[in-house]
Amino acid sequence: MGDRLSGKAAIVTGASSGNGRAIARRFAEEGASITVADIREDPRMGGEPTHELITNAGGEAQFLECDVSSIADLQEVVEATVDAYGSLDVMVNNAGVERQLPIEEADEDDYDWLMDINLKGVYFGCQAAIQQMVDQDDGGVIVNMSSMAGIRGLENSSLYCTSKGGVTNLTRELAVEHGENDIRVNALNPGFIETAMTTKDGETADNLLDQTPLGRAGQPEEVADATLFLASDESSYVSGHNLVMDGGFTV
Repeated sequence: MGDRLSGKAAIVTGASSGNGRAIARRFAEEGASITVADIREDPRMGGEPTHELITNAGGEAQFLECDVSSIADLQEVVEATVDAYGSLDVMVNNAGVERQLPIEEADEDDYDWLMDINLKGVYFGCQAAIQQMVDQDDGGVIVNMSSMAGIRGLENSSLYCTSKGGVTNLTRELAVEHGENDIRVNALNPGFIETAMTTKDGETADNLLDQTPLGRAGQPEEVADATLFLASDESSYVSGHNLVMDGGFTV
């Protein structure tokens, strides 16, 4: 157990599975009290729920059901976190989805579904966190999960690229808007990370890996380490930054 987030309270959305699960567990190892905020409690890959893994290892965690497309849910998660832990020091807006479609095949339902989770969920997750953090003496930290798709185009991914491009620039804007409140806002821009969500399309995975200089997929634990850097005091003079971790894909 470390102490890089000792005494901090953190919310991680989409933390029941994948990258969010790894982030929540890594934060807990560094002393943070965790709210696992997800629409489902059980991991996609099966196994023990994230908050139970943390508490069984001696950490502090709670699960709260949260649909990030619901502003009310996001606000309730922030309120419940402050009630339980006394503050909100780190907000990780990680929950996200992907749908690959040529633009001529995408319909309004496809658009609304993906944008409600990937962009609206991050926007109002930031809002709910900031409304709490501006009243705290030491501000807080927000880490948004963008993507390499937020800084370049990917085939048949107009919906996803649009949503992640919005997250990328929202991150920059909020860093400008709330630096005076001692709130740092950064984003992580992963490439292909091996999770239950991303490995379902083997052909897409092979195409991405063929173009990745490091020649392999990233792991959720690597995403967690990068997120920890952005959340901790080690990045205390970093704000408005989009940290790319894609194995060299976008070089």
